[in-house]
Amino acid sequence: MRAYNDVKAEPQKGREILPAGGYVARVQAAMVENTDYGERLVVYFEICEGDYRGFFQKDFDAQTQEDKKWRGVYRMYLPKEDGSEKDGWSKKTLGGVIWSFEQSNPGYHWDWNEAGLKDKLVGVLFRNKEWEFNGNTGWTTECCFLTDVDSIRQETFRTPKDKPLKRDSGQNNWAAQADDSDLPWKS
Repeated sequence: MRAYNDVKAEPQKGREILPAGGYVARVQAAMVENTDYGERLVVYFEICEGDYRGFFQKDFDAQTQEDKKWRGVYRMYLPKEDGSEKDGWSKKTLGGVIWSFEQSNPGYHWDWNEAGLKDKLVGVLFRNKEWEFNGNTGWTTECCFLTDVDSIRQETFRTPKDKPLKRDSGQNNWAAQADDSDLPWKS
């Protein structure tokens, strides 16, 4: 083998995954962005208390690819005011987000200015989420809900359920696809 430049003998480390659960976070920025589906609120945050304080900055600093990503993000689609069931769900979710910020920041009242969320505290809840990419699967965590900081500090929150990939019934289950008539324990 030939010698290569800039090769260091060092261990390969996988990216640390934040455990599912609740964390107190401080908002770094918030904005409304337009997507093909509609507007969504995007809140960028950093964990500011506990064992994982500064987690997302450390994760960002450790990334070596050109298109680094900040992974402390909560996204929610905003209501479309179309009267649909999804619109009702979006309004209920937005109401929960507003409540979470007002409860977490004494004296703060929602004023429909998302930029004003910068430096506000909020509780963030992470769940385990299964992913699939190019035929490979695995698990990571994602921020799926916002809540008040007191429920995080007092540990009265409920960790959200895991979110496995949606699978067609029996599609990926070999036992459901196999003809088991010749198995020795079947009669």
